[in-house]
Amino acid sequence: MEPVILARVQFALTIGFHYLFPPLTIGMSWIIVWMLWRRLRSNEAIYGTMARFWIRVFAISFAIGVATGIPMEFQFGTNWADYSRFVGDIFGAPLAAEGILAFFLESAFLGVLLFGEKRVSRRVYWFSGLMVAVGSTLSGFWIIVANSWQQTPAGYTIVNGRAELTDFFAAVFNPSTIQRYLHTIDGALITGAIFIMGLSAFYLLRGRHREFAERSLKMSLIVGLLAALAQLPLGHLHAVQVAETQPAKLAAFEGLWETQDNAPLLLFGIPDAETERTDYAVSLPGLLSIGVGGSSDAVVQGLKDFPREDRPPLLLTFGSFHLMVALGMYFIALTLLGLFLLWREKLYHSKLFLRLCLLSIPLPFIANELGWIAAEVGRQPWIVQGLMRTSDAVSTSVPAGQILFSILLFSAIYALLFFVWIFLLRRKLKHGPDEAQEVPA
Repeated sequence: MEPVILARVQFALTIGFHYLFPPLTIGMSWIIVWMLWRRLRSNEAIYGTMARFWIRVFAISFAIGVATGIPMEFQFGTNWADYSRFVGDIFGAPLAAEGILAFFLESAFLGVLLFGEKRVSRRVYWFSGLMVAVGSTLSGFWIIVANSWQQTPAGYTIVNGRAELTDFFAAVFNPSTIQRYLHTIDGALITGAIFIMGLSAFYLLRGRHREFAERSLKMSLIVGLLAALAQLPLGHLHAVQVAETQPAKLAAFEGLWETQDNAPLLLFGIPDAETERTDYAVSLPGLLSIGVGGSSDAVVQGLKDFPREDRPPLLLTFGSFHLMVALGMYFIALTLLGLFLLWREKLYHSKLFLRLCLLSIPLPFIANELGWIAAEVGRQPWIVQGLMRTSDAVSTSVPAGQILFSILLFSAIYALLFFVWIFLLRRKLKHGPDEAQEVPA
C-alpha cells in the first residue's frame, strides 16, 4: 500500500479516536456551569451533588482526550513533512494559541473544580466551572481555525513555494471559520446533553439516585432540545458557505451532477461515480437552490463542472453527510418527545423513552465523526483547498512499513485507552453520586 494512503489511514485513526472526547467535554462543561449556577442561586445541596458527579465524569474524559490529542499533532512533522513546510508559518499559530490561551486555562481551573470545592467560595467555584467551559470552547475555536484555513485559505501569500501569513485576522476569520465553529460547538452541546440524559436514564431505570437522575435528565434535556433545534439554522448557514466556497463538496453531498437552477434537495439516492448519475433518487424539487441561494432560480454547480481528478470520493462524502443529517433529525425528535413527556409529567416514568435515551448515548459521537468525515473527505483531493493536493503533502522519507507499524501500535494503545475510559466510567457509574451534602458558603 502506498505511503500516502497509510498516512491518511493513520491520521484518520488518531483524529477520529481523539474526536470522541472534545465534543463530550465541551458539551458537559456548559451543563455543569448551569448546575453550579443553580447551586449558587437556590442553595439546594442536590445541585452540588449533581455538579460534583458530572465534574468527575468530565475529568475522566478530559484526561483521555489529552492523552489521545498529543500524537495527533506530532504526525504533521512525521508523516506530513511537505505539508508542514508549506503551511507551517500559518498552521502553527492557531495550534500555539490553542495551547497558550485555552488548554492551560481549562486545565488550571479544572484543578479548582476537582480539589477546591471546600477551599474557595461558591462564587469562585462557579467561576472556575465557567472558566473550564470557556477554555474548552476556546480550545475548539483554535482547532477549527486551523482546519477551516485548510478548507478556505485566506490571509496568505505564496513565497518560494510556501504559504506565508500576511493577515492574521483574515486567516483566523477565513470564510468558513464562524459557520463551522458554531456548527461544531452546537454538536458538542448535543453530545454532552444526550450523554447526561442517557446516564441519568440508566439510574431511573434501575430505581437509584432518583432525585439526582431526575434533575440531571431535565436539565440536559432542555440543553439537548435547544441545541438540536439550533442545528437547523446553523447547518443551513454552513451549507450556504460550502455552496459559495467549496461547490464540489456540496455537489458531492447532494449527489448533484448537472449545474442547474431549481436544483433539488436529495432525500435518498445512490450516486454512481462511473455512470455519473444518482439512482433511486428521492428529492424535493427546487429546495436546494432555495436553501443555499435564497431562490429557486439560484444556480447550483454540479459535479460535471469539475474534472474527475478534482472531485471528492463520492460515496463516502455523500453517505456520511446524509447519515449525519438523519441523526440530527433524530436528536430533534428524541428531545421533543422528552419535552412532551415532561409536559405530561411522565418523563421520569416512561421506560420506553428512558431506554431510548440510554441507547442513544453513542449516536451523537457517531454524528460528530460523520460530520468530520464529510468535511475532510469532501475536501479531497486537496489538503489545502486549491493550493496543495494531499498526494503532494506526505513525507517522502517515511516508508510505508514504518507507517503501518505505527498504525498497529496506535491501534493497540487506543484500544487500551478506550478500555480504561469505559472501565473508569463504569466504576463511577456503579458508585453513583455522593450523598447530598452542605458545603460551607
